Amino acid sequence: MFEEYGLGQRGAQFQVYIANKPDYQDVPELAHIRALEKGDIAAIGQACGNGWRKVFNVYAKLVYALAGMNHTLPNFVALTDNFPSWQAYREQQLLQSHSQTSLLFSKPDFDHFQNLTIRIVMGRTYAKTLAIPNLVWLNEEFAISESQNLIVCPYFDYRQLSNIKIIYLCDLIKKLTDIQ
Repeated sequence: MFEEYGLGQRGAQFQVYIANKPDYQDVPELAHIRALEKGDIAAIGQACGNGWRKVFNVYAKLVYALAGMNHTLPNFVALTDNFPSWQAYREQQLLQSHSQTSLLFSKPDFDHFQNLTIRIVMGRTYAKTLAIPNLVWLNEEFAISESQNLIVCPYFDYRQLSNIKIIYLCDLIKKLTDIQ
C-alpha cells in the first residue's frame, strides 16, 4: 500500500510535493505525515537555513493570496481569516493539524487521490522525474494535469516563484477547482 510522508495534515486538500526534505530532527526518517506545532517552522528555518525559510514563506504567501482572491477550495476552511498577515498565518497555522495543507516528500500517487485535492509539484526538474499523467506544459515553468488536479510550478523561492507568479499559480488553481 502506498503511504505518503511529509509535514502537515494527513489527507489535506492542498498538497505540495517537494524533492528534498529538511535535515531536522526526525524529518529525514519520516514514514508518515506529521503535523507541525507552533514554532516548528521557525525552528526548521533556523536549523536548516534560508532555503527552507523561503519554502515556508512562499507556501504561506500562496495560501494567503488564494484567500485574498476570495477563492476557497471546495470544503476548504477559510484558513487565513483569523490571521492579519501571511507571516502570522505561517507561524500559527501552516502545515499544522486542521490546516488542510501538507508538504510531501513522497512522490504523488497517481492511482489514488481525492478529487477535491489540489496538488502542486514544486520545480520543473522534479516534475520531469515523476511521469505525471496527462501533463500539459503551459510555458517553461508551469504545467497542469487536469486529470490529476495537479500543477507544476517553480520551486518555492522568491526569485523563482515571485509574487506575480504566485498570482498566476492562484489563477491556475482556480481553473482546476472550476473544472471539478
